[in-house]
Amino acid sequence: MKDISQFSFDTQALHAGRDPDNNHGVVNPPVYHCSTVIFQSVEELLETRRDRASGAYVGFTYGREGTATTRAFEDAVTLLEGGYRAVVTSCGLGAIAASLTAFLSAGDHLLIVDSLYGPARAFCEDFLRKFGVDISYYPPSIGTGIEALIRDTTRVVYLESPGSLTFEITDVPAITKICRARGITTIMDNTWGSPACFKPLAHGVDVSINAATKYISGHSDLMLGIAVCTEEAFIPVKKTASGSGYCGGPDDIYMAMRGLRTLPLRMKRHQESALAIATWLQGRPEVHRVMYPALPDDPGHALWKRDFTGASGLFGVVLNACTDAQFAAMLDHMDLFRLGYSWGGYESLAVPTYPSDLRSAVSWEAPGPSLRLHVGLEDPADLIADLERGFARLAAA
Repeated sequence: MKDISQFSFDTQALHAGRDPDNNHGVVNPPVYHCSTVIFQSVEELLETRRDRASGAYVGFTYGREGTATTRAFEDAVTLLEGGYRAVVTSCGLGAIAASLTAFLSAGDHLLIVDSLYGPARAFCEDFLRKFGVDISYYPPSIGTGIEALIRDTTRVVYLESPGSLTFEITDVPAITKICRARGITTIMDNTWGSPACFKPLAHGVDVSINAATKYISGHSDLMLGIAVCTEEAFIPVKKTASGSGYCGGPDDIYMAMRGLRTLPLRMKRHQESALAIATWLQGRPEVHRVMYPALPDDPGHALWKRDFTGASGLFGVVLNACTDAQFAAMLDHMDLFRLGYSWGGYESLAVPTYPSDLRSAVSWEAPGPSLRLHVGLEDPADLIADLERGFARLAAA
């Protein structure tokens, strides 16, 4: 396969992980459905066992360890994120769990941003804490102030920027600089920005996680996670993921690779439409605040503009005071913003959010309910009309 690293991101996304010359001229990598791998000799079998034991993972030994389909996808996302190698898992949470447990043991201290993804918080509280990991949370705006929270036992600092429900931007380079000087591993969930909008490893992060379920796939029809690592971080994450039984299915990997080809185009459209709708929402009397770092008056806009090359279609909205019945009337009958978890697909989604349930370092106060919108690829005018009808129902309830 030719070196394509000199090309632009848009071109790389189209060609990364492809090798037609070694696949009979076929444009897309083939799908390998595999459990068993056949070896040509005892020597070859023993050599792959030694590779696996050392963590080198040079060849293919068993379906759980991955196939040529897996490697093509890992190589593609690694190139786009500027990493050393990547590890595919069955979902985004699997990538988070494997990455955290790769670097933590009983008695270690884990520092986590207070605005992180709810299931990741639950994993830390329900599993890591049970196995003796000491956990504390830091405000997303802490920046260099994180140094005061670091202990002698701090082994990992976990980041997510922007946060899942309230979309605060964290000063990633400031935090990773402090952590690197102290030998602390940094792990970041990059699903909101995707490789198209942010490259965590270029900002000092050791492991960058994407739920490929979302923007990388783009079609809401698969579950997949991927952790892109530095050279030092790769072996621990790979061995932990393999030893824990995490692996991605071949068909999901193939479809995620197909989605990757249109990632640059989709992300530009998501941002364009989201910015138009977020700006429109700011002028609505029912809206108290829109939480979207691409907005010029967002508290995190300066950091976003400094570090990111774009924005996704996901943002939060805080409404002014209204009754539960009014809030439900607004959301219950949307034509395009359908109620549903996840995001990152072509379709628009809405879901009520409750940030106060997921905060411990910083309290959450708002005059009314909040919701999360994912702006899909529909015509923005149709999406605005859908929201307008929702606000009319809210007023009439």
